[in-house]
Amino acid sequence: MHDFTGQSVLVTGAAAGIGFGIAEAFHQAGARVALGDVDERGLAAAAERLGRSSRIFTQTVDVRDAASVGTLFRAAESAIGPPAIAVANAGIYPNCPVVEMSVDEWDRVMETNLRGVFLTCQAAARGMVARGGGKIITIASGAASSGRKGAAHYCASKAGVVMFTKVLAMELGPHHVNVNCIAPGLVTVDRDVTQVSDEYVKTLVGTIPWGRAGTPADIARAALFLASPEADFITGDVMAVDGGSGTGRTYLPYSRTT
Repeated sequence: MHDFTGQSVLVTGAAAGIGFGIAEAFHQAGARVALGDVDERGLAAAAERLGRSSRIFTQTVDVRDAASVGTLFRAAESAIGPPAIAVANAGIYPNCPVVEMSVDEWDRVMETNLRGVFLTCQAAARGMVARGGGKIITIASGAASSGRKGAAHYCASKAGVVMFTKVLAMELGPHHVNVNCIAPGLVTVDRDVTQVSDEYVKTLVGTIPWGRAGTPADIARAALFLASPEADFITGDVMAVDGGSGTGRTYLPYSRTT
């Protein structure tokens, strides 16, 4: 296991799902962890699950709002020290055909998934540049490069996260700040976190060469690696953690006739 003892980590969207899995993994690896989320009750439950350790700090945040994000970073720094690692995980993923989609729904997805990543990374980067280094991790999705019906806003937002990550890595490289992206495939989380049909899950699992959906722990292990010294020369990368579902048209049989 990677050892993050003495380091401070900030994770957004950390009350449940992938975000909680990442926060839990860093906590288990010895880090002090700040959990940010819009869900106050969810944050309280997350703190309980982590044992209300002195190495845990929670703060509500609306990642769409610059003032709220700034408050999160200042409060985290005061409570557990300046974050050396920041994970911009907060995101939403409703499903709606384009012809039925409201402008409000489009804006809500783009503001949370893309503006929220921008604001979180900007706040993290400013502190890390001043301190001479750090690690930033964004969370995209296989949807950044493979569209699906009902997810025009989600896919567009995650494609934006990928390119934002690459440009930020260019800009922050001279300051020794690594910026990388994790692109999860299908990840099984609690039903109160995401609402997807059994048919959707069964169909998608059938396209995964590894034969199963991912878990928050799978994504957390990738985050620990990218935040570790072993990844010091990796920046601007998009790491697919998807069991091979992004390799191509996995549903096709062999083309040979015999």
